[in-house]
Amino acid sequence: MFKKAKSKNNNDDIKQIICIKWGTKYGADYANKLYGMVSRNITPPFRFVCFTDDTTDVRPEIECQELPPLDVTMPTNTLGKWPKSRLWGEKLGDLTGTVLFVDLDVIIVDSLDPFFEYGEPDDVILSYNPSNPLERLGQTSCFRFQVGSLVSLQEKFKANPQGIADEYRFEQRFVTRNAPGGVKLFPKAWVAHFRRKCRQPFPLNYIKEPKIPKGARIVIFPGDLYPTHAIEGRYNKNAANNAKDHLKRLTEPKNLKRPLRHLRHFILPVGWIEKYWRE
Repeated sequence: MFKKAKSKNNNDDIKQIICIKWGTKYGADYANKLYGMVSRNITPPFRFVCFTDDTTDVRPEIECQELPPLDVTMPTNTLGKWPKSRLWGEKLGDLTGTVLFVDLDVIIVDSLDPFFEYGEPDDVILSYNPSNPLERLGQTSCFRFQVGSLVSLQEKFKANPQGIADEYRFEQRFVTRNAPGGVKLFPKAWVAHFRRKCRQPFPLNYIKEPKIPKGARIVIFPGDLYPTHAIEGRYNKNAANNAKDHLKRLTEPKNLKRPLRHLRHFILPVGWIEKYWRE
C-alpha cells in the first residue's frame, strides 16, 4: 500500500509534527490534547512543535516556537486559513527536513507512522478533500512537506494576498494547484471528514452516534462543527443538542425551505471523541 520514504538527512529519522496556534480561537487545551494524541499514536523518536503567539498554559512537553515571520496583511472575508502561509517560508523555526502539519482541532484515532512512510521524501502530500469530488483537491488539515519546499507559494501569496485569497478562496486549493512539482494525496481513508464520513445518514442520525470510518487515522472538523460541539451532540454552536428541540426548529421559516437539510443536520453526542481527545 505504501513504501517507507528514504531519509534525506538525519532529521528525517525523527518524526516531526507541527501545528500553528494564533489569536484566541483555540486555547492551550487544544495544543495539549493534540500532543497527547500524537504521543499515544506514534513510534518514537518524535518532535512536536507548536508555532504560536501565546505559550500560556501550554504543556512543557511541547516545543513552542515563535510564529514564522510574514510581513503581509492577511486576507479578509475569506473562508481559507491563510495564516498557514507562514509555514511556507525558507525557514521554519529550527526545523529542517520532513514535517507533518496537523490542525489543532483534529482527533487522532490510529497510528501516525504511515504518514511518514508514504511516498518519497520530497513529495508534498495532502489529505484527500471529499468536499469537491469532481475536483482533485487536497486538504491542509493534515499535510506533509519538506521545510523550504513551498517558498514559491509564499512569494506568490506575498505579492497579492487578498487577490490570491479571492481567486482560490481556500489555501488548500492554492497549495494543490501551485505546489512545485505538484502534490500527492494520502489514501482517502486515512483522514476522515467528520460531517461527510462520520455522521450517520438520516434517519439513523437520530438513533446512532457518528462512527469512526474503517481505515481512519485522523478525523478532521472543517467548518463550524468542532470536537466540543460533537461531544455535546450539537451540529454547530447554535444547534440543539437533543432531538426534540431540533425537530421543533423544523417549523422555522429558513428550515421549512429546506426541511431535509435541517433533519440531516442533527447528531447524537459522540462518546468516542472524549476517549481519544485528551491530554
